[in-house]
Amino acid sequence: MAIGDLTDWMDEYGRPGFVWYAKRLSGNDTLANGSHQAGPYIPKDFLFEIIPSLNRPQELNPDARFELYVDSHPDVRTIRAVWYNNKLHGKTRNETRLTNFGGGQSALLDADSTGALVVFAFAPETDAADASCHVWLCDDGTQADLIEERLGPVEPKVPVIWRPGISEPQADLFTVTPAARTSCWLGPAEIPPEWLVTFPTGRQIIEKTISLRPATGTNADVRLMRRRACEFEIFRSVEQATWMPKISEGFHTIDGFLGLANTILQSRKSRAGKSLEYHAGAIFEEDGLSPGADFVHNPVIEGNKRPDFLFPNVEAYENGAFPANRLRMLAAKTTCKDRWRQIINEADRIPTKHLLTLQEGVSQAQFNEMTEAGVRLVVPAGLHDSYPDTVRPHLMTLEEFIGDVRIA
Repeated sequence: MAIGDLTDWMDEYGRPGFVWYAKRLSGNDTLANGSHQAGPYIPKDFLFEIIPSLNRPQELNPDARFELYVDSHPDVRTIRAVWYNNKLHGKTRNETRLTNFGGGQSALLDADSTGALVVFAFAPETDAADASCHVWLCDDGTQADLIEERLGPVEPKVPVIWRPGISEPQADLFTVTPAARTSCWLGPAEIPPEWLVTFPTGRQIIEKTISLRPATGTNADVRLMRRRACEFEIFRSVEQATWMPKISEGFHTIDGFLGLANTILQSRKSRAGKSLEYHAGAIFEEDGLSPGADFVHNPVIEGNKRPDFLFPNVEAYENGAFPANRLRMLAAKTTCKDRWRQIINEADRIPTKHLLTLQEGVSQAQFNEMTEAGVRLVVPAGLHDSYPDTVRPHLMTLEEFIGDVRIA
């Protein structure tokens, strides 16, 4: 599909009457890891909002059917929404799923769709009509970038819900759902006053995250995942405290409204763009690696190339007498489906390119292609179950990568 088709689709379904649910497909959503699940996971509370008639707790595993159109490929199916609620009837399961996608024939269940950005544009159920859904599954990073221009970053494990406003598609970016109090959500009195004058940088937020989630004996993988979740809460709390007063004042012009919308979107993209790098760098230091001696963040090497991390340092890399098998490079990319090829030529002396990612799974075919290109995945241990059984033994945890760097 051409980009023009996507922009037309966004205009058609980014209007009142639709609710968007955007997510990155995991290996448990697709057929990548051989899971028994039959379709993408949709949270129960959200699905109850879209299909109120599904919320029938007195009934065992109630279901409802609706039409789903995968406009990006195209494909039309009658989908079954089911609430597996046997926990209410003496057993253990309590979750909702969408099923009847047609197995491997569906683009949504295709193993190679793992990591792709998908948008479900739901038309909610009414007294007069069943629910329906139009879907766009991004084929490449260009399409994903276009959608994220409207929604902001969509990261693994962090789906985005958007209810288009009455006049402007971006209006719901300003609809803030009050967050439940957590240990990382900052109340107004807990936010440094200077942050309310000048929005904090990514590094400042990472420093605050580390103060709330110190090392305390946890391994690198656990620290990374806990801190990512904590950082996101801090960011959203500061975002709400900073922008909500201005939003509440209202806007005198459309340009003023769009200008603030763009400012918020850019702030979100900036945070997402460097977050993983900053967390990794902090963990390297905590684990005894010295900046400049044992690793370098964003060094400049041959041909003005700038890998995310180089080990041990530029001097060793540029010294032809230093053994190449003791050099390492690490790229940090939250998702890798469409971006892993960017790192292949980042360091000529290092044949194996390590890639730290939070993507929840890849297909066997994608993994084979990465391996043939010399890319080795570094994935936090808690995400390994999202990968195919045949791939998991070849994944490296962050803890293992740090150990490898120490030995090299």
